[in-house]
Amino acid sequence: MAQSPLPPSHSCEKLSQLSPSKAKVISAQAVEEGAFTPPASITPWLIGSPELYKSLGGFCRVVVDAAPTADSSIKIEVWMPTEGWNGRFQGQGNGGFAGEIDYHRLGLALQQKYATAATDTGHAAGGTDASWALGHREKVVDFGYRAIHEMTQIAKTLIKAFYGNAPTYSYFGNCSNGGRQALMEAQRFPADYDGILAGAPANFWTHLLTKALADAQTTTLDPASYIPAGKLPALARAVNAACDAQDGVTDGVLNDPRQCKFDPASFLCKAADSNECLTAPQITALKKLYEGPRDPKGALIFPGYLPGAEQGPGGWGTWITGQEPGKSLLFAFGTGYFSNMVYEKADWNYKETTIAEGLKAAEAKTAKLLNATDPNLAAFKARGGKLILYHGWNDAAISALNTINYYENVVSKMGQAETDAFSRLYMVPGLQHCGGGPGANWFGQLGQSTADAHHNMEMALEQWVEKGAAPSVIVATKYVEDNPEKGVKFTRPLCPYPQVAKFKGSGDPNDAANFVCATEGK
Repeated sequence: MAQSPLPPSHSCEKLSQLSPSKAKVISAQAVEEGAFTPPASITPWLIGSPELYKSLGGFCRVVVDAAPTADSSIKIEVWMPTEGWNGRFQGQGNGGFAGEIDYHRLGLALQQKYATAATDTGHAAGGTDASWALGHREKVVDFGYRAIHEMTQIAKTLIKAFYGNAPTYSYFGNCSNGGRQALMEAQRFPADYDGILAGAPANFWTHLLTKALADAQTTTLDPASYIPAGKLPALARAVNAACDAQDGVTDGVLNDPRQCKFDPASFLCKAADSNECLTAPQITALKKLYEGPRDPKGALIFPGYLPGAEQGPGGWGTWITGQEPGKSLLFAFGTGYFSNMVYEKADWNYKETTIAEGLKAAEAKTAKLLNATDPNLAAFKARGGKLILYHGWNDAAISALNTINYYENVVSKMGQAETDAFSRLYMVPGLQHCGGGPGANWFGQLGQSTADAHHNMEMALEQWVEKGAAPSVIVATKYVEDNPEKGVKFTRPLCPYPQVAKFKGSGDPNDAANFVCATEGK
């Protein structure tokens, strides 16, 4: 990894004298080695371990308030190592409705000697709270696409002022809404980043949250349709019994859930209701969740959920059905979006809007601001940009089929050869939403530290951008209890789509070396 030959050309404190366009430097302070403490008000998972900050070298911390409009107040932090800068800039994204700066990601990037930046995207709130958007269209624009671009431009200005050099390469990577931000950057601002890593992107925002509305109505309008959390373990066992062995390895992971033909009707209670079966109304609801909602013309609004992701801490009990009716994360995201961004009524009632009406209103009000679905990435490719997409098959928040659909739209628009020259898609068996799950879920995404580009998606992206070495197979790891300190449970190859990993039929199925990447049917 190339090191910058130049020390900082200005003191950190002098950066407070800069006046970026329509922005104000609030503070510029040198932070000594191991001395930073994140604000206590930040959501814990955006802070991470205190040990991370104790390990950090000295850095220049600049806090900026950007105001591209009269109703904008975009808080941005830029961190720059005072020694050993690797010459690269890494921009950070946000999950959910944003509202907080991701200090954990800033710390991980700084630890690896990147100059890095993050933003709250223009409002202060928890990630499931959209009340800030009510009556503030410009803040919705900031959240939709403007804040990340502002952050990127301001960060590059500060980096050049501090080091005397612009970053040699710039990267952006994040997941979920952060994956949407990643694609928005590639589509709207192709000159911002050289390499982009987009995980489980919520890029078809209007349709994704219309599905959330449909799911809420499917599972709660008729109380008899609700599927209690206590039934999910048995449902998951039934799915695995029907489909797990199809890929040649019985390991609790569906290698390609599209091949699973589990029939919900087979799980119908034959006698009394219990946690080991579903009632007829629950079976009807389950089918709708798997199939996805359709518009009045019969077109699929958003893909349904794939079998295999029903159980677990990041499964349906978290995202879809909740621990009780109306208490899931997607219920919160869907109702928050429609009440505050679409209908702009704090007392909007999800029970009183048809799916067709909701979709029409969402498209008219926010599609141009929030959707990142443009398949024409020619400008990004032309300047040498590289894009890696990934999505977990066990994602219970955003159907993995959505990312496949976007990738295939890019191929359809640009051609396979053109797409292969700058983009890859990796589908990850057993990975839940942005992490966790029964599959091999450690492959260098979101700041995970792994040995080399063969095991690390972020490093593979850098090798592609900087050395022209296109990624092929990336080996993912499943650790015992998801803890690297407890040893490796198994490894699996992640194959460039449309290939999937197939067991050779002999050797240890816990070793990625005994799998081969092949196209289905071949």
